[in-house]
Amino acid sequence: MRMYRAIAALLVPLAAVAVAVTACSPGSSASPRTRASAAPAPQLPYDVRPLLKPQKKYFGVSRPKAPNSMEPVTDYARMVGKRPNLIAYYAAWGDGFDATGVRNAWNTGALTVVSWEPQNISLTKIADGASDDYIKKYAKAASGLNIPFVISFADEMNGDWEKWGTTETTPKEYVRAWRHIHDVFEDVGASNAIWAWSPNIINPVGHQNLKPYYPGGNYVDWVGLIGYFTDWDPHTFEGLFGPTESEVRRFSRKPMLLLETGAMPGKHRAGDVRALFEGITAAPDIIGFAWFDHKARADWRLSVNPAGLAEFKRLAADDLYGFDVRKVE
Repeated sequence: MRMYRAIAALLVPLAAVAVAVTACSPGSSASPRTRASAAPAPQLPYDVRPLLKPQKKYFGVSRPKAPNSMEPVTDYARMVGKRPNLIAYYAAWGDGFDATGVRNAWNTGALTVVSWEPQNISLTKIADGASDDYIKKYAKAASGLNIPFVISFADEMNGDWEKWGTTETTPKEYVRAWRHIHDVFEDVGASNAIWAWSPNIINPVGHQNLKPYYPGGNYVDWVGLIGYFTDWDPHTFEGLFGPTESEVRRFSRKPMLLLETGAMPGKHRAGDVRALFEGITAAPDIIGFAWFDHKARADWRLSVNPAGLAEFKRLAADDLYGFDVRKVE
């Protein structure tokens, strides 16, 4: 069971006061040796529930080298006029838990999103326990840090371009692997993980029924949609994300987050940015987004399109977007 962090915050100072009073009381019969060996109060697991559907929207970004280095995030905040409170990065299967990055983000009031990509192992092997030592080590490191973070495992599973996608893995094996990893985390007490199930939007791919890929409500905290405004896709929020949202809502009511999004540079970008913000603002069940600020197959960086950047900066100024994740009650 996840416990309220407020309780933890109260217990630690109370324990400290109790030790101080015992040590200073003239009537205390405890010896100095006994007092010195008193064990510290145990740290209770961080309760992530208030972060799952906050009152305001997550304002996120993915940039090269962040959050292990926070300089790219600082530069981004300077550019758009607001500091992100969600920082996404990509990790290969076999990478260690990035405690430095998670801590760096947290210290600025942001959550880290780990897009965990099983490039060199089949999901069947993961489900059968072949990586259990690695998963346990990762989960224990996460639990020991006791800072909330987000796991997006094997995203875009409904596309055919990933090694864990439709040409390599069945929905059944995908769900088995997801549940197995989740169960290992639960077994070691790593309840500070938020689980984001992240399909690609259904529009640009050969349609796959999403429901068979869904691990189930007990294994998912967020639905993290991945979708981009391109020159050949609709330039409205409803046209781009609506079909996928409608399909997902047939089997899940979990909060949605646009976990990876952007817009191609060019004459449509300013309008696409406006459509993105207006769509998220109007949807109570969509809790925010993370902009993919990378140069990849297209140049998704905001800096390369002045009109798009100006519109993004104007709309990001809305107080609805961004908040200090450390202060959510």
